[in-house]
Amino acid sequence: MQAVGVMNKSFINGEWTKGKSTRTYDILNPYDRSVVTSVRLATSEQLEVAFKIAEAAQKKWANSTVVERKEVLHKVTQYLKDNQEEIIQTLIRETGGTVLKCHVEHHLALEILEESFKYVDEIYKVREVAGTDEKLNHIYRLPLGVISSISPFNFPLNLSLRTIVPAIALGNSVVHKPDIQVGLSGGSIIAKAFEAAGLPKGVLNVVLTDIEEIGDGMLINPIPKLISFTGSSAVGRHIGGIAGQNLKRVSLELGGNSPFVVLSDADVDQAVNAAIFGKFIHQGQICMIINRFIVHQDKYELFVEKFVERAKSLPYGDPSDPSTVIGPLINEHQLEKALFNVEEAKREGATVALEGKRVGNVLTPCVLTNVDNSSKLAQTELFAPIATIIKAATDEEAIALASDTDYGLSSSIFTCDLKKGEELALQIDAGMTHINDQTVNDAPHIPFGGNKASGLGRFGNPWVVEEFTVTKWVSVQMKERQFPF
Repeated sequence: MQAVGVMNKSFINGEWTKGKSTRTYDILNPYDRSVVTSVRLATSEQLEVAFKIAEAAQKKWANSTVVERKEVLHKVTQYLKDNQEEIIQTLIRETGGTVLKCHVEHHLALEILEESFKYVDEIYKVREVAGTDEKLNHIYRLPLGVISSISPFNFPLNLSLRTIVPAIALGNSVVHKPDIQVGLSGGSIIAKAFEAAGLPKGVLNVVLTDIEEIGDGMLINPIPKLISFTGSSAVGRHIGGIAGQNLKRVSLELGGNSPFVVLSDADVDQAVNAAIFGKFIHQGQICMIINRFIVHQDKYELFVEKFVERAKSLPYGDPSDPSTVIGPLINEHQLEKALFNVEEAKREGATVALEGKRVGNVLTPCVLTNVDNSSKLAQTELFAPIATIIKAATDEEAIALASDTDYGLSSSIFTCDLKKGEELALQIDAGMTHINDQTVNDAPHIPFGGNKASGLGRFGNPWVVEEFTVTKWVSVQMKERQFPF
């Protein structure tokens, strides 16, 4: 893999291109705030050029063969495998993710690529639907065009490839802007992989910049046909508004407030095992992370006792140490925000079952009990190692509380009655519900996405094929048609 000093540039039209802004951005290691690399930011003019280049390149790429597209994707897969250790180390340095988390992310990225081999041939495939003796009806899927892709800081490799791979596999081109905090693992590594794979110039363009430079340039440019965004619901609403005005498609994977429901018949030990992982992986900085524990009153005290005992023993510190479970939050703002949320919850009457403490840039696990589901704390996406535990009087109330949020991404139910669990799962207003498991689950062959303020659209094969292609009806009149006038 190329040295970081070479890859800290935008990748436009197949060339590593220095930004033309007068501003630079220091990508920092979240653990010790050391500088990983400095990036000269791209300008709005460079972004406009990238879209024009992508538009021209897409017209040629749309005519590529299945064999050509598969060959590129196979080579990208091999690149990620060959450079696994360097990629994981970059993820650790940029995201503050633990060794475990970064291995998981690398594995998820490979799964996305491997699944793409199964649908790369979907474009131009003819599907015949019933017609008459006089008319044939053929349905085609065609490439959509240029995709505008914006990815977040928490799982940058995985969540960038989740858009880029299906887009390119289906004959589209991409202009991609990763969160600049993770510009290497969310952008440059991916650009290098596709460059090494021989992707034609201009099909993938990675722009390292920030909002101060480009404003809404990724949204208002007339060239892209779809805006794919993973991030906050507030930004998602802004994107949706602009896209609606310009009749652009959107694929929005937004915030979450995932409930973890422990019913009256649940196995508490099993629930706690899942709960610890589902709350504290990557310090809680995942859209699907457990945000609210809703526990039946009969299991409440035992669950709290065992959960706190486990949480306070989790190793924290340097994420490059393989034994570390709790690493740093991504930046100072997120850390200060987490501390503020805890103090505000205390003032509103929440009970501290485990006091979190700041150790450098790490926040150790914090557990708050007797939380009201309608409180600001319970209705806030915390994105931190802060657990909120809510007591429910009945199983029915627990399920009702689970849906009592503006969000609807992931959820889980713990019960010994699997049939009952599946029936109740259908009552929770969320895109995904997991029975006797935690909320952080992903796979490239399931419909991944949320309801309500958690987003629009679904990733995963075959749902992503529908998102990233356009359907065309071609009819063929076999016999001369008689018209009434």
